[in-house]
Amino acid sequence: MTPTATAVANDFDPNVYRADFPILERRVASGASLAFLDNAASTQRPAAVIEAMNDCYRSYYANVHRGIHTLSEESTHAYEQARESVAAFLNAAAAREVIFTAGTTASINTVARSWGDATVGPGDVILLTIAEHHANIVPWHQLAQRSGCRVEFLPINDDYTINDEVVSAALQRFQPKMFAMTAASNTLGTIFPVARWTKLAHDHGATVLVDAAQAAPHQVVDVQAWDADFVAFSGHKICGPTGIGVLFGKESLLDAMPPFLGGGGMIRDVTTSGFTSAALPEKFEAGTPPIAEAIGLAAATRYITAVGLDRIAAHEHVLCEHAESQLRQIDGVRIVGPTPDKKGGIIGLHIAGVHAHDVSQHLDTRGIAVRAGHHCTMPLHHHLNLAATARASFYFYNTIEEADRLVEAIVEVQKKFAPSGRKRQKRS
Repeated sequence: MTPTATAVANDFDPNVYRADFPILERRVASGASLAFLDNAASTQRPAAVIEAMNDCYRSYYANVHRGIHTLSEESTHAYEQARESVAAFLNAAAAREVIFTAGTTASINTVARSWGDATVGPGDVILLTIAEHHANIVPWHQLAQRSGCRVEFLPINDDYTINDEVVSAALQRFQPKMFAMTAASNTLGTIFPVARWTKLAHDHGATVLVDAAQAAPHQVVDVQAWDADFVAFSGHKICGPTGIGVLFGKESLLDAMPPFLGGGGMIRDVTTSGFTSAALPEKFEAGTPPIAEAIGLAAATRYITAVGLDRIAAHEHVLCEHAESQLRQIDGVRIVGPTPDKKGGIIGLHIAGVHAHDVSQHLDTRGIAVRAGHHCTMPLHHHLNLAATARASFYFYNTIEEADRLVEAIVEVQKKFAPSGRKRQKRS
């Protein structure tokens, strides 16, 4: 362990929190103890989240908002308190700016369908980065098919970052209606300067959407400091349940947007000739909402806030730095992403002559769970001339020992699968 890692590791002990996650105690089919390093795909749930949802189902669950009886009133109160908790987590100006959705994907689709269909026309431009997840690409392609607009992409540098000058030049050239960016790449780990880019976009008259799915678990997301018009994230990536996410939107924009889904709950009045939509936030929450999931999400925001987002980021930095300092010495191993000081707790890997699926499968025999494939970033992989990568992603409950197990298993993979004659050696 490096001196820096030792100092910070002594300040932050992941074992304090591991006891809150029963699943981390299990062994996989090979008999090895689990090292869960697939957190960028989905994190695990602490007992506090599981218990909050169990309590809802066991004690007071009923449908919300229109029931007069006790259970409905208690569920409604808990559901709306969950919205208040999420608003506090994001530092939103008002809870009505928080819309519960099925996840980041649903949130972005809501904006593309509602704001996009009402605002974007032929010849308009939607500007993205090449590092976007498919959830922040496909809805804009669909909008282009409907509206006649076009989608443009910012390239990425050799160091896996994007310069402010490149962003400014693209904004000047394309004058986009929307600049939709990821706050942190799910493949590279690169953290992008949201507040700076939002200001640049606003200076050029663009609306801004931020995909914060990979940011919300690891850094403070302050929507007022960012000044973004829309922000989206998913519950299951911040120790919350699946099936729920959040769309934050500035109230003035949400008020002006037509509702996307129609049905019960999102109306004020319905007649045989039409309808009047409800006020925010119900306007965008048609049907029975994810009640227990919202309660679980609120518990998750409180849990990781108590752990400390800054402390989480610092611990992940230690793990990345510790693992990468060894991985970069293995001949034939390429780290697909920037240096640890420019990214979150993600290590993308490509081993010359070895498919990412073989890497993942071998690591699984050692109890190490990582992701393999294109990670829903096919344009980025094409840009990097890679078919697939293996991705190890850390969270605050991961340990230095698990990072060492990752390195040891990668050495085994390189020896087992890489072309003959390739040896582990330090690069000069």
